[in-house]
Amino acid sequence: MLAAPAAAQQSDAQDEDVIVVEGSQVDLTELYAGDQVARGARAGILGNVDYMDLPFAATAYTDELIRAQQARSVGDVLQNDPGVRVAKGFGNFQELYVVRGFPVYSDDMTYNGVYGILPRQYVAAELIDRVEVFRGANSFLNGAAPGGSAVGGAFNIVPKRAPEEAFSRFTLGIESEDHLYGAADIARRFGQGDAFGVRVNAVRRNGETAIEDQDRELTVLSLGADYDGEMFRFSADAGYQNHRINAPRPQVTPLGAVPEAPEDDANYAQPWTFTDEEQLFGVIRAEADFSDAVSAWAALGGRKGEEANVLANPSATEAGATTAYRFDNTREDEVISADAGVRAEVETGPLRHRIIASVSAIGIDSENAYAFSSFAGFASDLYDPIPVAPPAPDFFVGGELDDPLQTEKVENSSFALADMVSLLDGAVLATAGIRYQDIETASFDYNTGDELSRYADDAVTPAFGLVVKPNTYLSVYANYAESLQPGQIAPANSGGTPVLNAGEVLAPFRGEQIEAGLKYDGGSFGGTLSVFEIEQPSAIVVDQVFTDAGAQESRGIELTVFGELGEQVRLLGGATLLDAEYARTDGGLNEGNTPIGIPDLQINLNAEWDIPALPGLTVDGRIAHTSEQYIDAANTGEIPSWTRLDLGARYALRAYGEEVTLRGRVQNVTGEDYWASTGGYPGANYLVQGGPRTVLLSASVEF
Repeated sequence: MLAAPAAAQQSDAQDEDVIVVEGSQVDLTELYAGDQVARGARAGILGNVDYMDLPFAATAYTDELIRAQQARSVGDVLQNDPGVRVAKGFGNFQELYVVRGFPVYSDDMTYNGVYGILPRQYVAAELIDRVEVFRGANSFLNGAAPGGSAVGGAFNIVPKRAPEEAFSRFTLGIESEDHLYGAADIARRFGQGDAFGVRVNAVRRNGETAIEDQDRELTVLSLGADYDGEMFRFSADAGYQNHRINAPRPQVTPLGAVPEAPEDDANYAQPWTFTDEEQLFGVIRAEADFSDAVSAWAALGGRKGEEANVLANPSATEAGATTAYRFDNTREDEVISADAGVRAEVETGPLRHRIIASVSAIGIDSENAYAFSSFAGFASDLYDPIPVAPPAPDFFVGGELDDPLQTEKVENSSFALADMVSLLDGAVLATAGIRYQDIETASFDYNTGDELSRYADDAVTPAFGLVVKPNTYLSVYANYAESLQPGQIAPANSGGTPVLNAGEVLAPFRGEQIEAGLKYDGGSFGGTLSVFEIEQPSAIVVDQVFTDAGAQESRGIELTVFGELGEQVRLLGGATLLDAEYARTDGGLNEGNTPIGIPDLQINLNAEWDIPALPGLTVDGRIAHTSEQYIDAANTGEIPSWTRLDLGARYALRAYGEEVTLRGRVQNVTGEDYWASTGGYPGANYLVQGGPRTVLLSASVEF
């Protein structure tokens, strides 16, 4: 039911009492039994909503799970989700997430509910209190993602907050081969009633990873402050991340049949390649209660980022012979993003309404430059790489790498209105709303800065949701929602072939989703079963022209489970069955075929067991399975299915009066050699190799 504006609930790892405002944009929902997930998540304009009341499918993974598994990034956390697969995008080393058959770019995640603020390529796990996964079309709830993805789902990253009980946690660790790790996490509350909180995190990683000759360096600093008053709540978060990988193992484009995956720790990168990004970002959010029935919120965030890459991604024959060329690029971003709204509780006879109005806006200025060496390339071998001298990047050049010009400008704004209606004492919840969106995208010449193309359009995307609760442990839900993508900008090349309309901005893409399902809450164990269908236009390259001539449909069944099977056993995971196809293609070519990189079956299952004979010792295991994926639109080649096993253990004890936790984990225990994904960008079919067997050891002390 729509609860009163404030209700006392339990929250946080410290199990302290906090006040949770239903639908709040600041306060969080409580943890579910087992502490691996939360009871709900932020559903955009609707705020934080319990999963049993939400007419959509969502899961929020917690800091407790992140630390238990020694996760290093958002991608590591999402390895637990059966509806998500982690890939790489754009031919570089940006994490990309595939949900319900559609990509979600890392720069289309929200940070504390605000778009465009997080680092684009990689988000360190130490910045995160929760990873909230929202499945399905969501442009009504969140607005159109500025990067042009998020059709099949959305992610919100919740920054860390100081709990009621102060702590200082210090961690040292090592990852094979000699990758060292150190982190500090300090939280304090102070003032009258401990209303003010501060949490500081500092992280340093450096050294060779489990992939041979691949070095990684990461520096992260973050500061989170909040005020939790009776009628006013405020949060401010600032972060800095500098992430560099030397000789990063590249993607591989198959030339015909798929080559066999090299050994799990093999590195076929050229030693002079690297990827580097430095980001400074922050967001503030405030929420005020004007009465028991009326509240308002406002948020403002920004990011300034710089990226540089020197890449040489090979193309490989089935036998492993490769050819590659050098690709350099630089990018600078400046982003301003804002969100504000008002929420009111109104009763009309037997109906109780929560009426919400919201406005949001985002502006992105991007400066880019690129340079290629000769496309004739240089030869090597996937299984016996040959280092070569770096060729000159002077064959195909756009802009100055040291001083890039503005090449893209995005200005999106929207207004949304929603009504959540409760009747029959909360047994029936109906949600209806619309979002008006104004989208403007412009592209500019890399060499002169002159405007090449501009597209401005507006659209209204509706959403309808229904939840029926026949009893306290079951919800039946259904929704209709529309997706909206800003017009994509035609890239300079696709798979090494120049695109003739490079720089042209396509019209926005608009799709539809229908979904229904069941949700179960047994108190200590819960889950969601969903069936859905999504149809969305897609961008493809036809005769070297980037166009919106395509369309993709995805139908599927999702099952997620979480919670405690007993006092010592926790279970997390599920399965997704997907039936995806090209619904519209140029001239009907390949129509009805399965899109590149979309598996039919995904399974994730993570189990934890507290060993009764040795209090403090917990062991866990995770199995992830992905079925075959086609590498081409004609469905003539595919990468094999794969199954990966991860095992871990942790032991909590007291030493010299302080809390100490020892953790060990082995990822890809059996050392499987496999291609984890293919695709990642419209028309691309590059292969990304799965991670090698990796040992992670750490020790934390908390006082």
